[in-house]
Amino acid sequence: MNDAFIVAIVGAESTGKTRLARELSDALSLRTGLRSTWVPEALREWCDARGRTPRADEQAAIAAEQHARIDAAAFVHEIVVADTTALMTAVYSRLLFGDESLRAYAVQQQRRCALTLLTALDLPWQADGLQRDGPHVRAPVDALVRQWLIEHELEWSVVGGTGPQRTQAALDAVAPRLRARGTPGRGLFTRLAERNAAPLARPWFCETCDSPECEHALLQQRLSG
Repeated sequence: MNDAFIVAIVGAESTGKTRLARELSDALSLRTGLRSTWVPEALREWCDARGRTPRADEQAAIAAEQHARIDAAAFVHEIVVADTTALMTAVYSRLLFGDESLRAYAVQQQRRCALTLLTALDLPWQADGLQRDGPHVRAPVDALVRQWLIEHELEWSVVGGTGPQRTQAALDAVAPRLRARGTPGRGLFTRLAERNAAPLARPWFCETCDSPECEHALLQQRLSG
């Protein structure tokens, strides 16, 4: 694998990961001029081909396949946006089967990503394919993903909003990390620079906001309490 810039998109089911991966990759290609692509979720293809969800003993192979596809994309692209990673396979293995055997591998692979984007639970749940269980599973999945991201000190940011707002939030999170790679064209940093230069309209009072720094602090307090 070359030194491709890998963005991992993780999150509970029906939180817009696939759409965000596709739109973020397109936006980054347009605004930077770099070769960008996105890697679909291997689990969806697996379930569609077999007409069922995987057993506990089949999870490891699916996780490995996801990262084999990410590595293949990274050989020929400068930016790779991954629609899920082994971290999600490990989270579901823990929640569904009580199995944490994939956790170490998942964290190792996640560290290879330049940034992890966690999709917020602000979109309505929609049925789509065999792998979706229902809206009741989203909160536990989201909580465990956040817990592991914090415990393993991974670089992550929450992405919320609908439609173009969600994609722009992802661009805002990615832009500072891409800055060190040169000077991308077509205005990738323009909106980010304007936002950072503008005075705050109000002080931050974090109760339910989606500021990553605020969420990190709150979760760390809960985990240590």
